[in-house]
Amino acid sequence: QVQLVESGGGSVQPGGSLILSCTASKVNNFPMYNMGWYRRFPGKQRELVADITPRGITDYAVPVKGRFTISRDNDNNTIYLQMSDLMPDDTAIYYCNAESTLTWRNYWGQGTQVTVSS
Repeated sequence: QVQLVESGGGSVQPGGSLILSCTASKVNNFPMYNMGWYRRFPGKQRELVADITPRGITDYAVPVKGRFTISRDNDNNTIYLQMSDLMPDDTAIYYCNAESTLTWRNYWGQGTQVTVSS
């Protein structure tokens, strides 16, 4: 069973920056996984923030385009989410997701809280 562990969440003032990390363990063929970051606002469903394919093709939700950058380090089974110019509307729990392109199985991390407040 693939395990995903997120880190890097916390509290930051508007306009600030954070970098989230997600490291996968008990995983074979990490480079063959689509990886993504999702977030959940209170009382809402999880929504996609950004994802990255095995080839490194990225996609972003409209609200974060130009402010967030997703990247992956296949040597260390890790993905990152660089978040800049953070706004209070970015306050949410951020989750890491892994989807195998071989089996199409889906895995989730436990989530990390990001709070943007003055």
